[in-house]
Parts: sequence; C-alpha cells; structure tokens
Amino acid sequence: MRTLIDDPADARLDDIRDLKHSDSRGGLVYAEGPLICGRLVGSRFPLRCVIGFGGRLDSFLADYGAELPEGAPVYEVSRAVLAEVAGYDMHRGLLAVADRPEPHTVADVLGGARTVLILEGVGDHENIGSMFRNAAGMGVDGVLFGAGTADPLYRRSVRVSMGHVLRTPFAHLDGTATTWQRSLDQLREAGWRLVSLTPADNAEHLADALVDDAGQPWEKVALLVGGEGPGLTEHAMRATDIRARIPMAPGTDSLNVATSAAIAFYERQRSLR
Repeated sequence: MRTLIDDPADARLDDIRDLKHSDSRGGLVYAEGPLICGRLVGSRFPLRCVIGFGGRLDSFLADYGAELPEGAPVYEVSRAVLAEVAGYDMHRGLLAVADRPEPHTVADVLGGARTVLILEGVGDHENIGSMFRNAAGMGVDGVLFGAGTADPLYRRSVRVSMGHVLRTPFAHLDGTATTWQRSLDQLREAGWRLVSLTPADNAEHLADALVDDAGQPWEKVALLVGGEGPGLTEHAMRATDIRARIPMAPGTDSLNVATSAAIAFYERQRSLR
C-alpha cells in the first residue's frame, strides 16, 4: 500500500530517523537505491517498509512491485522530508528497511558449497562489502566469520556490496580470538582444503596452492584472509593446510585485503576450468 507522508515527525518514518548516526540501530538492515533495494526485496530479510521519492517509487514498483510481500508499506516522501528525517540528503531517493532473520549456521553455508571465504579480524565495513561483491561476481558460495570481524550488515557494508551481502550466505564460527581456529576442524573433517593468504616469502604460489600434486583443483577450498595491516594471526595460519602468497613486484609487500581476496577468487575459478 502506497501512502504519501509530508510530515517529518510522522512515526511511520522512525525506522530511518537520524539514520546518519544510527547505521545499525535496533538490528535493522538498510538498502539504498533501486538496485540494492531490489536485492533486499528478493532476499530472505523480512521487509518492513520502502520509502522514496515519487518518481523513484514509480520505477521501483514497476520492476519489483510484484515481489513485495502483501501489505508491505510503501511511503512516498519529498526529498526535503527524507533529508530532514534521515539527517542528510539521500540523493538516491529510495530506501528499503528490513528486519534481520535468524542467522545462518555454518552447516547452512557449507552445504553444497565448493568455495568459501573465511575472515579474521577484518574490521573495515567497506572491505567487507567489497569482498561480498567480489565473492558474488566470482562464484564464491559463502562467507564465514572468525573472531574480530565487523558487522557485515552495517549500512556501509550493504551499500558497498551492492546488496550481495543480502544474498550471499554467511555465518559466524564459534570461539574467541585465540580459540575460533578450532572451528576449522569441522571443515577439514568435511574435506575442505584450508588456504591462508599471506605475503610471506616462504608461502606457496597461490595458483599452486589451489591444485593437488597432479595439478587437479581441490574439490572444496576455503580461502582465509586477515585484517588490513596485521593479516591473519599465526594461530589461524597454523590451523590451515597451506599458506599461499600472491606474487608481488619488487619493492612492494601486499595488497588491500579485498583486492587480495578478489585475486584469490579469480585463481580459484581459473583452477576449476
């Protein structure tokens, strides 16, 4: 049902009130812009409402209206009203808000998967969003979170991922900063090849680490990356099968973590051809 709201104090807009300073308030998930809002609508996240300018709503509803849950509220507002409520000028003109569903389990993520990404200590929301976008584009089936990682559903992560964090399954591994690595045993026991990415000179070439001695790709590969700067902890790397490096030009040491992950995804896909 589409409703015009012209009063910034209207309680129906409370989900986005002062959004500039409350990215993850109340456990809600926010999508911005037609493409990301469309990916939210088509996801498992329970939709609360869609809010936008008249013309943006017209085109969005033409594309996704049939997919909206029955009775889902759609609020039409002016640019000035939206800016006053949200706390800044939301030039994209379209927002969708959803509740967080029950989290996936590790088994949910691994079931039927061949390639997964595992993060440790990645605290930057843009890097997390970039990795989800890269993962979706390069056939990675899911993401697992070790200790010290930021919220993948933070608004900036959702935006940078282009909404793919809403579609790519993810789960959190149990344990603290020094114990979560024990959770990797369940992957190894299920036949996963655990590959740590590190710039260390004594690590194997990435392309070689993704195939067996006969040059055949491993059936199931989990790629581990660490936070910007420190990288993976020694605890994490010891829990994996092999340490792999991306060859670098002389005088350089490493790449941004999202870039490194993207190269690893590409090499994995190349090994499967």
